[in-house]
Amino acid sequence: MKYHPIPAELFVFNRRRFAAKMAADSIAIFQSNDLMPRSGDTFFPFRQNNGLFYLSGLDQPETVVVLFPDCTKEGFQELAFIRHPDEQLLRYEGEQLNKDTARQLSGIQKIYWLEELEPVLHELILLAKRIYVNLEEHDRFQSPVVTRDQRFTTALQSRYAAHKYHRAAPILKKLRMRKSPTEVDLIQQAINITAEAFQEVLKGVEPGVFEYEIEALITAAFLRNRANGHAYEPIIAAGANSCVLHYVQNNRVCRAGDLLLLDFGAEYANYAADLTRTIPVSGRFTARQRLVYDAVLRVQRAAIKLLLPGVSLEDYHQEVGRLMESELLGLGLLDKTTVKNQDPAMPAYKRYFMHGTSHHLGLDVHDLSNRYLPIQAGMIFTCEPGIYLPEEKIGIRLENNILVTDDGPLDLTERIPIEAEAIEEWMNAGVKVF
Repeated sequence: MKYHPIPAELFVFNRRRFAAKMAADSIAIFQSNDLMPRSGDTFFPFRQNNGLFYLSGLDQPETVVVLFPDCTKEGFQELAFIRHPDEQLLRYEGEQLNKDTARQLSGIQKIYWLEELEPVLHELILLAKRIYVNLEEHDRFQSPVVTRDQRFTTALQSRYAAHKYHRAAPILKKLRMRKSPTEVDLIQQAINITAEAFQEVLKGVEPGVFEYEIEALITAAFLRNRANGHAYEPIIAAGANSCVLHYVQNNRVCRAGDLLLLDFGAEYANYAADLTRTIPVSGRFTARQRLVYDAVLRVQRAAIKLLLPGVSLEDYHQEVGRLMESELLGLGLLDKTTVKNQDPAMPAYKRYFMHGTSHHLGLDVHDLSNRYLPIQAGMIFTCEPGIYLPEEKIGIRLENNILVTDDGPLDLTERIPIEAEAIEEWMNAGVKVF
């Protein structure tokens, strides 16, 4: 891992909260992610399963974490299994977790080698009445890839058919929506790294540079500052590309007069930042670009103020829609007749602002959440309104990361330039990377 070690107290705290929500006489089992084949005999870089990481901080393949709060066998309330770092593994892959480092990182005292899993787990399962399994649950996404947890669950159900099975995801979802102070600090570190990368971008953008060169600047800044890398595939979109919501080819030249929409974020210690800025390739916004830019910025600033405890996300998004409608009327993109006759199920503003304004942020860039629960203190949201005018090659989106508190929203990205004048000042400071 590139990042600094995380205090084990975070994971002890997370396990305690998870265990408190388990049914009586239950055992919960969490598997690490698979190594995913890339091609031939190579793999994609490993990324840990978020549920297992959230509860243990153990960040390597072939890891299993078991929680059994009511276990009658002394000392077996929590345990972990890690792969044995034999001579061949150490020679080919270098340093691995041993039992002592696993204890230090996780706070779990009982650590076994992975080859001991079957007999130890068999005895514990027979002492339990219920088994919690950790399956992927995203209400807007279904992966076609069968995970290690899914395969393991199928084997468990075949072997222990008389046990009752429960889903770990609803508990994890509820816990992960509200961030502890340590998690806020980790996300802030990801944001700080992202801020430094953006400063490099502001110095490096000029007519003639390619989108992938800007991506390279960002990647270098991430790795230089101990980030795992990108929290998601970056969007570096110049000109007409700025109107393509998930444009990731990043292979076109940035031309004079273009806008450049940048949607990127560092991943630090598996926690994500998620930033969007839109800047003028030539260093100055045109009058039209500036009008649209300022409209988006006004919507964002008003939307941030709405992220308050007790507010429902449905009401929040409806109010942001009304804010955007007002700005589009002011820009002459909508007229009062169109608004009056619009279909409530598909408001007129959706022609120019077709995506949601906010999502949870954490271990996933679109973090696990229950969108039907009201906003609560401790949640971190993105706030990312946009206006897209393909016929004018103008796509503007601005995205900040906001911590909800009882004293009002706290903008974790507030030090990253966003005012049009600040963007132009940075870009014309005379220091160029290329």
